[in-house]
Amino acid sequence: MMDPITSSLPDDLLRRAGGLFADGSRRLLGITGEPGSGKSTLAARLSAALGPERAVVVPMDGYHLAQGELDRLGRADRKGAPDTFDAAGFVSLLRRLRHPADGETVYAPCFRREIEEPVAGCIAVSSATPLVIVEGNYLLLDGPWSAVRQLLDESWFVATPEPDRQAWLLARHMAFGRSRTEAVAWIAHTDEPNAVLIRASRVHADLLVTGTG
Repeated sequence: MMDPITSSLPDDLLRRAGGLFADGSRRLLGITGEPGSGKSTLAARLSAALGPERAVVVPMDGYHLAQGELDRLGRADRKGAPDTFDAAGFVSLLRRLRHPADGETVYAPCFRREIEEPVAGCIAVSSATPLVIVEGNYLLLDGPWSAVRQLLDESWFVATPEPDRQAWLLARHMAFGRSRTEAVAWIAHTDEPNAVLIRASRVHADLLVTGTG
C-alpha cells in the first residue's frame, strides 16, 4: 500500500516552497500531520522536485530517545509520544540550521525503522542549501515543543481522509513486523492519543494540505 498522498506534487505547493528562499537565504519549512497522514512522502517529494542543491529533509524522528532509555524511563509502550523524544535537542539543531555558519556542514540524525533506533550524523546539511524541510508530528505543539514553530518560516499541516490514514498506518506497522492484532492495538493505545494532540495543533499551521487518498 502506498502513502495517502499518491498524486504528483501540486504545482502550487512547489511554487510556494520555492518562493520561501527566492532571495537565496536559508529558510525552514515545517511539514506536520497525524501519524499516517503522508507528511514524510510530501516532504520527500518536495525535496526531490526542488533538487539536492536547493532542499534537504530533516526529520524530527531522529530525536527519538533510544530504546534502552525508553525502557529505563518506563515509556517504551508509548514510543512515539511527545515525551519519548529529545525535544530540547531538536530545538538546538533547528537553531543551528536557522542560522548556518558560512561553509559549515551540520549533521542531523535520522531514525531507522528497521532497527527502531535513531542514528546520529546521517543527514548532511550544507550551509549553501537554502531550504531545510523539517518533517515531524510535533512541530506545532505547545509546551517543550513551542520553540519549534518559532524557528520555522512556514508550516504546512497534512490532513488526509481518516480511512486512508488508518489503512496506511496499519500497513506500515505490519510491514515492520507487527501482527495485525498488535498493529491495531498499537494504533488504538499509542498512535491515536498522539493524533488527537497533533490534530489540535493544526490551528498554528500556515497552510492546510489535503491528502488525496
